[in-house]
Amino acid sequence: MSSDVAVFAESHPERPPAPVPVDWTAVERWLGLRLPGEYKRLADAHGPLDFGEYVWVHVPCVQEDSFDYGRWLEDTHREARIAARQLPEDQRPPIHPAPGGLLAWGCTRGSDVLFWDTSVSEDPDEWTVVVRHSPGIPGNGLEPWHHYDLTLGAYLRHTVRTEWELPSPPGPLIGPLSNTIARTAFLPKAEAWAPPEPSAPRLTDGERRIALETGTGLDALRLLCPPPADPCLGDGTWAGLFGELGTALPSEYVTLMNLYGAGYWSDWLRFYTPLRTGDRRYLQHIESTTDGYRDLKASRPEWHPLVPWPEPGGFLPFANSIDGDELGWLTQGDSPEDWPLIVWPRHADQGPPLRTGLIDTLLSWLRGKFSTPGLAALDEDDDPVQFDVFKPWDDSAYW
Repeated sequence: MSSDVAVFAESHPERPPAPVPVDWTAVERWLGLRLPGEYKRLADAHGPLDFGEYVWVHVPCVQEDSFDYGRWLEDTHREARIAARQLPEDQRPPIHPAPGGLLAWGCTRGSDVLFWDTSVSEDPDEWTVVVRHSPGIPGNGLEPWHHYDLTLGAYLRHTVRTEWELPSPPGPLIGPLSNTIARTAFLPKAEAWAPPEPSAPRLTDGERRIALETGTGLDALRLLCPPPADPCLGDGTWAGLFGELGTALPSEYVTLMNLYGAGYWSDWLRFYTPLRTGDRRYLQHIESTTDGYRDLKASRPEWHPLVPWPEPGGFLPFANSIDGDELGWLTQGDSPEDWPLIVWPRHADQGPPLRTGLIDTLLSWLRGKFSTPGLAALDEDDDPVQFDVFKPWDDSAYW
């Protein structure tokens, strides 16, 4: 059977495949592995591929702001390592770059991820396909990880089957799919990808110890996540904001915001722009959140025990996550300095107030040493120095 998908698939009339130049020597040196010949031939002939209107075969390419082959591999392998921990320890597959680890080559519209099993052979042309089906394998209750005794080309061929070819592979397969190949729609301007150049560590060993272990407060936070040169605060003043709210805010928050401004912590936690005036100002975000909480509380009070601000002791939010969790204060006590932090988690029961202040909580969370429902934790294999990045908003940002 030919490994060229064009033998059993037809080019899409509106989005025909188009190759992208690939420096295979550089790609394989970066991976530390040789890649299957049929994959390299597929990429050289067709480029990034939408196969059967369901499977995306990713090849080394890049498109500004939408896809980077190297980042896709690293993110996909990280997610796979995390997902594999749901299996018994003796059943967890190693993931690249671990020796013999699974190496991703594609994904599907159903969020399945497709890998090669590089432990099969030292000859990459003999690597077989492993699929992490999501969620699980439909209809049979098996574990989501499934190994197939098929190479990439044979696996794709079987997805467009009209009936099983004997001997049939074990387990169910994606499909049957249409026999079409097309340029991936979200990569119309894909270009050649170059592996990232090796770079010196951002922090020395001593600075890492301070940032991750021994340092405290803003000094450690500045090392771990350098603040921007021009914090995004808005065009108003703190006095103006306090007047509009009818209350001051904790001084620790003001200090943090004056240093960092509004932005995105670790690509996950979003701080509102505090001093913006006019539309999308801080008070509007607060009112939108507390009005929503009030509506939920009216229908499910047992799940929403907090009192929304501006009621006495009410929940006053100032940040949220990409998953819809909210971080704020309970406005209790005689002074804003007494307000405890609390998280309103979107997908978990309401927890108690946090025991530490904003900067200590943020630092502990960024170090991977603190988690609570509504604050996603780093994975045990993550390097906080790599993952902890602060990205400031500009004034056009919604938040």
